Amino acid sequence: MDIVKNKKENKGFFKKLFNDYKVVVSSEDTFEEKFAFKASKINVFVLMLVYSVVLISFTISIVFFTQLRELVPGYSSSDLLNRAIYLTQKTDSLERQIELNNKFYKSIEDVLSGKTDEFIERDNIPIDSGLNEKNLFSISPNSEDSILRNYVDSQDKFNLTKNELIIENKMFFSPIKGDITQAFNFEENHFAIDVAADIGTPVKSILDGKILFSEWSVDTGHVIIVDHGDNIVSVYKHNSKSLKEQNDFVRAGEVIAYSGNQGSLSSGPHLHFELWKNGTPIDPEPLLNFQ
Repeated sequence: MDIVKNKKENKGFFKKLFNDYKVVVSSEDTFEEKFAFKASKINVFVLMLVYSVVLISFTISIVFFTQLRELVPGYSSSDLLNRAIYLTQKTDSLERQIELNNKFYKSIEDVLSGKTDEFIERDNIPIDSGLNEKNLFSISPNSEDSILRNYVDSQDKFNLTKNELIIENKMFFSPIKGDITQAFNFEENHFAIDVAADIGTPVKSILDGKILFSEWSVDTGHVIIVDHGDNIVSVYKHNSKSLKEQNDFVRAGEVIAYSGNQGSLSSGPHLHFELWKNGTPIDPEPLLNFQ
């Protein structure tokens, strides 16, 4: 009996789903029929389901196919993604630049110290030494530097000669004044000139540049190497004191050290000066006035 009763109840339930109902819209005052339609429960359910699907699909389309998608938490904008890609590529490029520059600087140190004769050509390295007008002229010297610079400028302003005009329209400043005790001699592997000078004489940078190396060694005392860009490097040895550190920017004519008689290879107070171009030592005497 219970089974038969349950079957009848289920049959009645499904029948009610398909029963038609009349929905009438009438005037509140006159009860005049304004609008009417017939619908079953199943029709209303299907209609609401279709409406919901359409509404959800439309909303998703608007969000994910327009700029509104950037407002979704966790979604990165296209500009941000492009910026991230650019920064990643830039970082890789800078890392390679640093690696190549380090190899170049190391090769210079090895050649100058006599450890090797092999030199890595600068032409194989992207030229970007970081020397630019903004970096070079945004330096704020301290009071001692300013006093020393004013003194040196007052001594040098009448000493410029045509020999200080360098290739490529640049101007050399003589690193020091004095008698040349040993000239440049490529055959004897003396890639420098030795200029006699009293201990404590100011040693100046020949061009704007960046300090590549500033250390003390047993053989050569205080040594400073300056990278001037354009594949030009200058070397100053046997100094009694260095005034600059590695990675400092210097200007042409700025005092970077004091001459001395430091190092076991020194035979008297003098400056050992070297000039390199494209990885090759050149004779600086025709270019500079040491008198």
